Amino acid sequence: MTQIKTLIQNDGDVAMHINPKALTNCLPQIDYHNGELYIEQVAVKDIATQYGTPCYVYSRSAMVDAYRQYTKALAEVDHQVCYAVKANSNLAVLSTLAKEGAGFDIVSIGELARVLAAGGDAKKVVYSGVGKTNQDIEYALEKGVGCFNVESVAELSTINDVAKKLDKLANISLRVNPNVDAKTHPYISTGLKDNKFGITHEQAVDTYKTAQQLSHLNIVGIDCHIGSQLTQTEPFVAALDKLIELIDELTQNGITLKHIDLGGGLGVQYIDEQVDSIAELIALIVPKVKQLGLQLMLEPGRSIVANAGVLLTKVDVLKPSEHKNFAIVDAAMNDLIRPALYQAEMAMIPTKLNPATLSEENAVANKSWDIVGAVCETGDFLAKNRLLNLQKGDVLAMTGAGAYGFTMSSNYNTRTRAAEVMIQGSEHKVVRKRECIEQLFANEVVW
Repeated sequence: MTQIKTLIQNDGDVAMHINPKALTNCLPQIDYHNGELYIEQVAVKDIATQYGTPCYVYSRSAMVDAYRQYTKALAEVDHQVCYAVKANSNLAVLSTLAKEGAGFDIVSIGELARVLAAGGDAKKVVYSGVGKTNQDIEYALEKGVGCFNVESVAELSTINDVAKKLDKLANISLRVNPNVDAKTHPYISTGLKDNKFGITHEQAVDTYKTAQQLSHLNIVGIDCHIGSQLTQTEPFVAALDKLIELIDELTQNGITLKHIDLGGGLGVQYIDEQVDSIAELIALIVPKVKQLGLQLMLEPGRSIVANAGVLLTKVDVLKPSEHKNFAIVDAAMNDLIRPALYQAEMAMIPTKLNPATLSEENAVANKSWDIVGAVCETGDFLAKNRLLNLQKGDVLAMTGAGAYGFTMSSNYNTRTRAAEVMIQGSEHKVVRKRECIEQLFANEVVW
C-alpha cells in the first residue's frame, strides 16, 4: 500500500506531506480522475464554481454504504441502529438514513424536531443528554419518542412527573457510566468517572430500583457511551462486559430489560489512523448480546458521515515569510472548529493534482504552509505545516468533514455559514443555502 503521510524536514520545520491519491484510495466515493477530484460522478471543481466556497459537500452513497455495513453485520441479532444526529443534522442526511430504516439518537428537542421534519419515526428515537427540562420531556412524550436515556437520579423524578401530568408511560433506559477509558481526546471521552455523563456503575442497580417504584416509568433498557473517535474495539468490549454484570444483577432483583444500547463512538481514518472496522466491532459484541436475548442498539454518527463529506475552501492570500508561510483561505474556525478545539489533524488535499503533490521526492521542493482562516484569532487554523504547492485561487478539500463540521459551525466574527451540497451519482443539489449577512441580524433590534 502506498504511504499516505510522510514527515519531511522543510524550511527548518517538520512538515507533513500527504499523498492525496493514496488517501482518496482509502475514502468511499472520493477519488481523482484525470487529475481532478471527484465525489461520486461529479467533479469537485464544478461544485466550487456553481455553489461557491466555503462549501460542505456530501456523498449520499457513502452514507448509505456505511449505514448498511452496520445493518449487514448485525443481521444475526435483533437490532436498531440509531444515527447520532449531533454528527450531522442536515435534513437531507437525516431523510436519507430514515429511508434506510434508521432510528436516531438525539440530545435536544431541536434535534427531535429535525428528525420528524426529515420523516424519521419518533418510536425509533432515543433521547440522550444530561440537561433535559420539563418542557423538553413534555415535547418528546407528546411526539411519542421511543426511549429516554436517563443520565441522573433527579431526571427519573422529572420524567415521571411530566409523564404523570400527561397521563403517559415513559420508556426509560439508564445510561450507565462504566468508567472505561476510551483512549481518545479528553474532550470527547464520556465514559470515565470524571465525566459529566451517566450514572455510576456502583449506583446503577439502586437507581433502577428507584425507577421501578415510579408510577409512570417503564424500564426498557440499559445504555452506555464511552467516547468518540475510538479506533480499537477493546474499550467497547470492556464496556459491554460491565453492562452484562449489571444485567445479571438486575435480573436477580426482578428487573428485566428489552434492549442493551452500546452507544456509538467508532472512529474513522482521517489521514493514516489504523481503525478497527465496523464488521470487526460487531463480530466481537454480537455473540455476547445473543446470549442475553436482548435487542442490540447502537448510536453511530461519525463512522457513518465523516468520510462521506469534504469542506471545500479557496486560497485567498498567500503570505510567505522567513519564519512561517501562511495560506489564508475563505473557510475558518467558525466553519470547522475541530482542529482548533481538539487539535484534530484532518487531510487538506488539492482538488487538482500536479506531480509535486504525488511524489515524496518532488514534495520536498514544496513549501510548508499553515492553512488558516480570516477570523481574528491565533487559534484560527485548519491545518499546520502541510507541504503543498499553492497558488492564489486554488481550491482545497478538507476530507473527513462530514461529521462535526457544519453542526459545530458558528457566526463568529459575523461570518455567514457555508452552503451544504449533496451528491448522488451524477446529480447534485444544495441541501442548505449559504447564509446571507442580513440573516445574521434578522432577529435583532436597534435600541
